[in-house]
Amino acid sequence: MTRRKETSTNSLNREILNNTCDLAYALDLIGGRWKLLILTNLGDEPVRYSELKKLVPKITERMLALELRALEKNGLIIRNVYASVPPCVGYQLTNLGKSLVPICRQLSGWGAEHRITNNIID
Repeated sequence: MTRRKETSTNSLNREILNNTCDLAYALDLIGGRWKLLILTNLGDEPVRYSELKKLVPKITERMLALELRALEKNGLIIRNVYASVPPCVGYQLTNLGKSLVPICRQLSGWGAEHRITNNIID
């Protein structure tokens, strides 16, 4: 992922939209291919990076690291570093992240229902 210039039209439009539209703001925080999958695989107990990598199929190391960093920056997860040899890192949901779990489950159910319907129609 490349960084956009803060003064670019894209960045300015994103900021304006996020400040005026609640849905755009929410989608900016959790949008993309991997973030919802990562969030739904985390819980109250910390999940180690390597375990999370196994739980999220096909994600690359780089993309997992980028998405975890973004989720942490947005206050949806907490990164815990444990003083051990070798170093151990665990991730868990914040209260804000936990509040998304029921929404994710509902969205998943919607997707399951409509994916089946759309496959029959096509």
